Amino acid sequence: MLAALPFLESIAPTIARAGTKIPVRPPVRFGICSVTGGTVTESWVPSEQGPLGKLPSILKPLEAHKSDFLVLSNLSHSGESDGTVGDAHEHCAFVHLTGAQKVAKVDGKPAVGQSVDQRAADLLREESLIHSLNLGYAGGEQPFYFDQTGRPLPVERDPLITFERMFKGRSLVAPNWARRGSPQNAAAIAAGPRSNDEQVVDLILDDAKRLKRQLGTSDRGKLSEYMESVHNIEQRARRMQARINAEMLDAKEPGPSHAHAPEKLPSNRDASQKMVNIVTQDPSIHSEYLTVMMDLMILAFQTDTTRVCSLGLGSDEALFPGVVTVGYETHAHTLEHHGNGFRPDDADPVAREGCRQIHAWYTKHFAAALAKMKAIDEGGSSLLDNTMLLYTSYMSHGGHGRSNYPVLLAGRAGGRLNPGRHIAYQADTPAANLYVEILDRLGDTRGEFGNSRTSPKAAYDGRLPGLV
Repeated sequence: MLAALPFLESIAPTIARAGTKIPVRPPVRFGICSVTGGTVTESWVPSEQGPLGKLPSILKPLEAHKSDFLVLSNLSHSGESDGTVGDAHEHCAFVHLTGAQKVAKVDGKPAVGQSVDQRAADLLREESLIHSLNLGYAGGEQPFYFDQTGRPLPVERDPLITFERMFKGRSLVAPNWARRGSPQNAAAIAAGPRSNDEQVVDLILDDAKRLKRQLGTSDRGKLSEYMESVHNIEQRARRMQARINAEMLDAKEPGPSHAHAPEKLPSNRDASQKMVNIVTQDPSIHSEYLTVMMDLMILAFQTDTTRVCSLGLGSDEALFPGVVTVGYETHAHTLEHHGNGFRPDDADPVAREGCRQIHAWYTKHFAAALAKMKAIDEGGSSLLDNTMLLYTSYMSHGGHGRSNYPVLLAGRAGGRLNPGRHIAYQADTPAANLYVEILDRLGDTRGEFGNSRTSPKAAYDGRLPGLV
């Protein structure tokens, strides 16, 4: 019904009924995986620049995929607080994906810029069924994701609710990108059924045209503004129906890789909520949770449900008995403070080893996700080939550091990244420079983001050389 049309603000798929170029190649997707507590630098940063050889211990689980990612070192956040930000965790969270040079709170609410995931989602809103997905445990209590006005966005932790949002009323089918690019497919989509929304809009426009002849000059101007807004609704309705028609054709002739629900998806709401409630207390449940949430991200990309997804992989409050095998402490936050100082000499060596074990545990799960993405054939290229997947943390180390973050960028962005290397930039190069490069590969033409040009440590003219 027409009353439901405002929802179409976030539903503007790539294939329009007419006048829209249909891409032959699969689209580029952008994902972010954020862990807590930074990293243990000497166990993360490769010893040499250039092609990846022997990987340090935290990256060791990624050995089979080292030709598929870049390690980028010396990227930092120099953003300052005006004193209104609550604590160091909040400060780190506010600059994490915004790259903001100044962060503050006004009337208790964050005053920061837009986060890179939301800038990316805005760029692709005409292409996506769902504007973006923000999932998992994003920094525990701290917001990572901010819209264009700087408003913090909620995070969905429940895997079953996420799955139902993605596929309510839709078939679980992988697009056939090669067929979608054919003239025959475009004709079939155009010849498909028209939605009730389109038909209602046509009636409104016909009535408005008849009414216009009876109005004075002033009222005609008001009616023209109204008709323009209705025309915009009409275009969104057409794109929506074209998307439905395209998915109906995909159901008859799907893409080469089968799309299926995550194996570990809870079967009901109670089971799903129970999983969420005990994630931080039980590493085995935490592991299942990470697997199912990463599978949902992969499925969202594979089925073109969204092209932007952010996933928080853990909480500072998580416990890791059995993962941490040294000492007696298993509480992540405690280990971070005792073992994760910027210099190893400042840290408790037992706690530092505990931190290292936790981060290697996270990269093991990330490696499993990369393997699944590489196995998804999109017609001559893999899902990973057509993705930029950023793996990082909202602080550089457990002492709330903001210098030399752990940064790994996986995938090839449809041929616009050349992975398999370690690139060391000059000290404290703004992490916002990386966000500029990511956005550029999604079609942004502004060439600036956050403090990429305004940081006291501004470098490389606000860009990052050497990614291709």
